[in-house]
Amino acid sequence: MLPPAPRLPEARALIEVDRYFVLHAPRQTGKTTVLDALASDLTAEGDTAALMFSCERAKAAGDDVAWAESLLLDSLREAADLSGWPKKLLPPRSWPKATPGSRFGAALREWCRRCPRRVVLFLDEIDALQGNSLASILGQLRDGHNRRSKGYPFPSSVVLCGLRDLRDYKVASGGVPDRFNAASPFNIIRKSLRLGDFTTDQIAELYDQHTQATGQEFTKEAVDRAFELTQGQPWLVNALADEIITEMKVTGTIGDRQVEDAKERLIRARATHLDALAARLYEPRVKRVMEPIVAGGPYTDRGNSEDLSYARDLGLITQQPPPQVANPIYREVILRVLGDLTEQNVHADPHSFVLPDGRFDLPRLLEEFVVFWREHGEVLIQQEGYHEAACQIILMAFLHRLVNGGGYLDREYAAGTKRLDVLVRWPYSGPEGERLMQREAMELKVWRPGADDPKPEGLAQLDRYLDRLTLNTGVLVIFDRRPEAPPWQERGGFDQATTPSGRQVTVLRV
Repeated sequence: MLPPAPRLPEARALIEVDRYFVLHAPRQTGKTTVLDALASDLTAEGDTAALMFSCERAKAAGDDVAWAESLLLDSLREAADLSGWPKKLLPPRSWPKATPGSRFGAALREWCRRCPRRVVLFLDEIDALQGNSLASILGQLRDGHNRRSKGYPFPSSVVLCGLRDLRDYKVASGGVPDRFNAASPFNIIRKSLRLGDFTTDQIAELYDQHTQATGQEFTKEAVDRAFELTQGQPWLVNALADEIITEMKVTGTIGDRQVEDAKERLIRARATHLDALAARLYEPRVKRVMEPIVAGGPYTDRGNSEDLSYARDLGLITQQPPPQVANPIYREVILRVLGDLTEQNVHADPHSFVLPDGRFDLPRLLEEFVVFWREHGEVLIQQEGYHEAACQIILMAFLHRLVNGGGYLDREYAAGTKRLDVLVRWPYSGPEGERLMQREAMELKVWRPGADDPKPEGLAQLDRYLDRLTLNTGVLVIFDRRPEAPPWQERGGFDQATTPSGRQVTVLRV
């Protein structure tokens, strides 16, 4: 485990000047660990009683404010009892009587009145509070915060920790999301703190702890590949290493091949974190964000900013524009989940596409896809929940079913690109038994109603992709979704084209 405190130095500075603020980050990024360590450090210094407790139990209360207050105070007392603090720092054994809707604030006031130290509270899983209960708790915190200057005993600093960004708590506590509203204590800073992902150096530091304990080394290539696949998402970084060591039981030096194998195993197993991620894909707010990303189309809905922020808070997409999936492992999971229906209809034998020399027969795969598209494409498009991205999802699922048994699929897509880039990597043995890697690049385009033929643009984009990969040939697949497109049984024509720089490309129109 990385030392928690250095991951969030700003939090310590804000607490020292008695601020109320929000810490947010996606699930499984280390928020709870960081806050727990920070609370212990602050308390050990002698002038602060810093306590973290979870609000998760109060989710059951829904809009019942009184019940929510009781559950929160029970959680607070249990956390204090487990802290090992001396009796003089603990909350009172019985909370003061108060009207529902003011009981939580009254309890905090009574504790702070008795406690010989300044009190700092970390409310973990604050997202669990619902509706009126959330609004009431935030309102009581706001009221206590605003009265502190008059000698009112109340926590010196409060940190709300959860998935959601600052604007959501501004709304729930009486503010507005896009203005600096003094009515809310959670406007003390203009934006909430976000716990960041690991850097490459931090991954190396984390993995080196294993090396120091066991002598088993991670190569630099393994660390670099782990960062490339995860973009530093903490749960994924740890899960890859755990898969290699605990499940795969690799005993020697760990290299990038083992990291790649671990990635495939995690995705196939749909570990808890990845399964929870996949379950979000059909939420309307998430779908409105993810469909243009998968389809490569632009964002045209001016009111979509809140959905984008929600997807960022979940950790699904990158923090900065253009919107794209947060890391390659998530990209794989998303396309595999969305393509599951298609995969169930692919009956071809993956082994039949392996040539005698061990290479993969991509031309034959494309011919088989034409047959599959003519037979199933129209029905699958109608059944696909992500209608705008249906063509891309179907081809990706077909490729995955036939390639991933012995090779790898790398996919790049982002909103506004009007494309989806695909790289097939297929390992095979050379004449001398050496390990070689066949690479085949593809680009997917959609010819939409009212638009021009995307072939010229596709050739130019594929040219740049091939240049980046140092490949001389590629495949451009164009899906025709115009009303005047040829009948389904006539789709699937191949021809040859040349990119602007002279590379040879197979063009498939379906």
